[in-house]
Amino acid sequence: MTSASGSLNISLYLSFDSFQPSRTVGVWWHKSSVRGLKSNLKEQSNSVTNPKIYVDADACPVKEEVLKVAERHGFSVYYVSNAYMRLPKGQLVNQVVVSDSFDAADDWIAENVTSSDIVVTADIPLAHRCLGNQALVVNSNGREFTEASIGQALAGRAISQHLREMGVQSSQTGPYSKQERSIFLQKLEILCRRARNLS
Repeated sequence: MTSASGSLNISLYLSFDSFQPSRTVGVWWHKSSVRGLKSNLKEQSNSVTNPKIYVDADACPVKEEVLKVAERHGFSVYYVSNAYMRLPKGQLVNQVVVSDSFDAADDWIAENVTSSDIVVTADIPLAHRCLGNQALVVNSNGREFTEASIGQALAGRAISQHLREMGVQSSQTGPYSKQERSIFLQKLEILCRRARNLS
């Protein structure tokens, strides 16, 4: 649906429950619609006591692991990305597709995450924003971002960016390992138990 000017200014929800045991929520928005979308999700969160897990899904290597832990605790999972992607199937799965504009997925997560929710992301600025909402934040390697550690993480990111601008090549990371996957699963389990106690 478009406005008289032709620009999209509403949030679009698409449900495919009849086709598979998971939900796909497509959200394309302009700045004018963010407030209404945020309000709608806040109302939903007020009716549900369980914390939610938000996944910065683009290039995330632990999508299935997140759902595996979430199902043990009954936590809904919101996979947020700039484009449609295949996801693990389950009643707790929600796919959120935002516009392809820069930081759209980060903005959506930061706008909707609340206290005691969990965010899975490797994006340090997004982690900082979510901590400001008193969320629990972890990256795919099982490293938790906290108020005590986020300052150092931001400083390290700034240094790395400066070195790249100077033409200094950073060391390449290897493929995601089984050990990292195991560490992540253990950490997410701990955070889910903590979130349950906080909610």
